[in-house]
Amino acid sequence: QVQLVESGGGSVQAGGSLRLSCAASGRPFTGVVGWFRQASGKERDFVAAITWSHWIPGITNYADSVKGRFTLSRDNANNTVYLQMNSLKLEDTAVYYCAAGQKVTIPTMPRSLEYDLWGQGTQVTVST
Repeated sequence: QVQLVESGGGSVQAGGSLRLSCAASGRPFTGVVGWFRQASGKERDFVAAITWSHWIPGITNYADSVKGRFTLSRDNANNTVYLQMNSLKLEDTAVYYCAAGQKVTIPTMPRSLEYDLWGQGTQVTVST
């Protein structure tokens, strides 16, 4: 059974950094790996996504709210995607979810319904 396992969440002061990890167990990633977040009482929002391939560089897509602050990278050998989050703001506080979808395309990366596999989520709390 394929599972996605997130790690790296925690508490940090505004302006600080965290790195989230998303590891797939059971089979290698295929398609697209995305990150979404859900703040308390709000809808789940797109954060970033990256295409997964062993042969070509990943194509990334970022929400406007995180562009220039968050960076995706992938480790093919370890079947892991990383979300480096810098210059964190109070509004970045949320539960962050990793998701994977074999049929996700570049234009549909921000659509959560396109993803068919989700992790359990990891809490990120940014404080003053």
